This record gives sequence, C-alpha cells and structure tokens, in this order.
Amino acid sequence: MPQPLSLDDFDFDLPGERIAQHPAEPRDAARLLHVGAGGLTDLRIPDLVHLLRPGDRMVVNDTRVIPARLHARRGEARVEIMLNRAEADGRWHALIRNSRRLHAGDTLVIEGAPGLECQVIERLEGGAALLQFGPGLEAALETAGEVPLPPYITREHGPTTRDRADYQAIFAARPGAVAAPTASLHFTPALLAALVARGVTRSTVTLHVGAGTFLPIREADPHAHTMHSEWGEVSAEAADEINATRAAGGRVIAIGTTALRVLESAATRTGIAAFRGLTDIYILPGHRFTSADLLLTNFHLPRSTLLLLVSAFAGTERMRAAYAHAIASRYRFYSFGDACLLERAG
Repeated sequence: MPQPLSLDDFDFDLPGERIAQHPAEPRDAARLLHVGAGGLTDLRIPDLVHLLRPGDRMVVNDTRVIPARLHARRGEARVEIMLNRAEADGRWHALIRNSRRLHAGDTLVIEGAPGLECQVIERLEGGAALLQFGPGLEAALETAGEVPLPPYITREHGPTTRDRADYQAIFAARPGAVAAPTASLHFTPALLAALVARGVTRSTVTLHVGAGTFLPIREADPHAHTMHSEWGEVSAEAADEINATRAAGGRVIAIGTTALRVLESAATRTGIAAFRGLTDIYILPGHRFTSADLLLTNFHLPRSTLLLLVSAFAGTERMRAAYAHAIASRYRFYSFGDACLLERAG
C-alpha cells in the first residue's frame, strides 16, 4: 500500500534572488553541500575528488539538449511547439501551447524555417499532440529552434547563443533531450582528470529528458501524479561495468536524477540489466533503491517530482534540513545553481 504523502510536506519558500540565472564560472566553482548520516558539510565541487574513493564508479547521462522550442502558425493563429520525444518515421510527441483549436489533419508552418511544415496526426491529453515532420527538421532546429530553458531562468529577449553552450553538459553526445541533466553541468576537463587520477571510473547511460520535467504536481496527493514517458538506455557494457564495481566493493554514484531514474528502470534483484526503451518511473518516498549509493544533484523546485525523488533517496527529514541550510547559507538553486552530494538513507 502506498505510503501516505501530502505535497505540502515538500514545499518551501525560496527568495527569488537565490535562483541562479547563469552557471558558475568556471563550472566547477559551484558550491557543494555534502548530505550524509554525519550531517551537512559545506564544500566546493572540486572536493568530489576527496569525497569519492578509488574503485568508485560515476554514472553519467550522455543526452544532448536540442533546440526543441519552435514557433508555428496555423493560418493566423500562432502556436508554440515543445518537441518532447522522437517517435518513428519523423513523428514527434510534442507539447503544444494554444492547442485547443488544433485538429488532426491541421498543418502547422514553422516560423523561421522556410518550407518546413508539420501535420497534426493526433491530439493527445494534457495539451500534447503527435506531429509528423517532413525532411529538414534537424537543420531547421539549428536555425529556428530555441533552447528550452526552464521557466525560472529569465531572458528579456529569449535564450542567447551563450545559453546554448551553458545549458549543455560536458558528457552530451546523443541528441534528444529538451532539458539538461543539470548535475553534469558542474564538470570540467580538469575535474574529470583529477577523478581519473583518484581511481574513480565512469560509465555512460542515456535518458532523453522530456518536457514533462517542467510540469508541476497539481494533485494534493503526489501518488495521483502521472509521469510522461522518456526514452532511455543502459547498454550491456554499462550494466556489466556497474555490476563489476559493486562486486568489487566499489560504490556507484549517479550523476543527476536522470541517471538515477534510468538506472532504477534497469535494476533487477541481481543487479543492473541492459535496458532500452521508454520509462515513466516515478520515484516517491518509500522506494527501495538498489542501483546507486550516492547521488550528485542540484537543488530542486518545491512541490516537484524531483524533490520527492531526492527525499526518497536521502530521507525526507534529512532533505528538509539540507534545503533549510542551503537557503540560509545562500546557496544558488535550480538548473544553473549549486549541487549537493547525497548519501543514500538506510
């Protein structure tokens, strides 16, 4: 039976000036809050080198953010398209702003990309639609698409060229995400080299983060919330590496909630198995984690699925204390903000 939960227990007040609008420079200059059984420790991202041990393995998400926000017209009506997930044969699951008048069969003309159109195949629940694009979408995204910055990052004239670089992790390789795995934004070549010298190894997984990551929980009971599906993969090679690390007594460190979610999607009673496909895993307090021992993550929005996830991982009371400390100590929050390293509770 699900553990009783109230969304009010995962709320907090954050002064607006604590929401980071740009990443730290350099990226590994961000602060790091170590959250463990022994309490809270204020550190910096380079201290990861000393917190991790030889034989530990980091698991990173190699998804690459695409400029997924498009502006389009149906006749005189303007709509905003947020590409969410690639389907087969040029079809995309997308979230549509101002979608109420759309119907199957409608043609949308993409602004800023001459000759590019898409057809509405099907309207779906929650302001979503299945769209059919013709050739040229990938090139059009580079000219007409916008980086889908989260709504709490504000730009007077929209995302900039700098944002395209800032909102991309060093591990980014496989295009398909509409949001960055933000814990990875803290890594630099120098930090990675220091971790290698320390004896920390690394495996790569993929989770193409979807537009649903921005959607709030609207129900008082978080169990009633529905997660959007996202495409992920844990290769057989990565699964073998992670299982071998565990067998040798090393720890597994998930770099970000996206890496943790795809690992938990691939977890079995005997270890990590190869996984490829859609996952809508929704992690709430009471979940029993088997795939990772530590989690590096940024600070998340109140009343969000990600705050529930980190509370499930490290313990609700411990996270409540950590967030109160971070706010009082003027940590920077959200996608471009500071990070915390969480030890798994229990």
